[in-house]
Amino acid sequence: MWTSLGRTGKLISLSIRTDKPEAEIGIYDGEKRLAYKTWPAHRELAETIHKEMKKMLDLLSISLSDVQGIVAYKGPGSFTGLRIGLSVANALAYGLDIPIIAADGDDWIGQGLKQLESGKNEKIALPEYGSAPNITAPSK
Repeated sequence: MWTSLGRTGKLISLSIRTDKPEAEIGIYDGEKRLAYKTWPAHRELAETIHKEMKKMLDLLSISLSDVQGIVAYKGPGSFTGLRIGLSVANALAYGLDIPIIAADGDDWIGQGLKQLESGKNEKIALPEYGSAPNITAPSK
């Protein structure tokens, strides 16, 4: 599901949430949502997240180099989902040399956008899994 609105001319930010089977990304102009998408990524998250971001940026006629900050959901949630989403968020922040904020809670996007607007930069978004990862032991 896509939603898209007009731009206001403030800080362009990307939001990423990948803690559950349904992934979410958004583009914001200041605190105004320009576009938002949720999709059933589940086991295809690593294959689809970049494609969905590109579609969203193209829809808004924004290039990746126009993004000035990233807000990433840090958890708790799926070990693999958080690992993929935060890896993408951290790589983009590092590669574009832009600030990144890791947030949680019901208003994680609002909190993160306010922190970006105030000039905060965590440099790296670290996950909070909520519990130890459930990793299957080798059969041998």
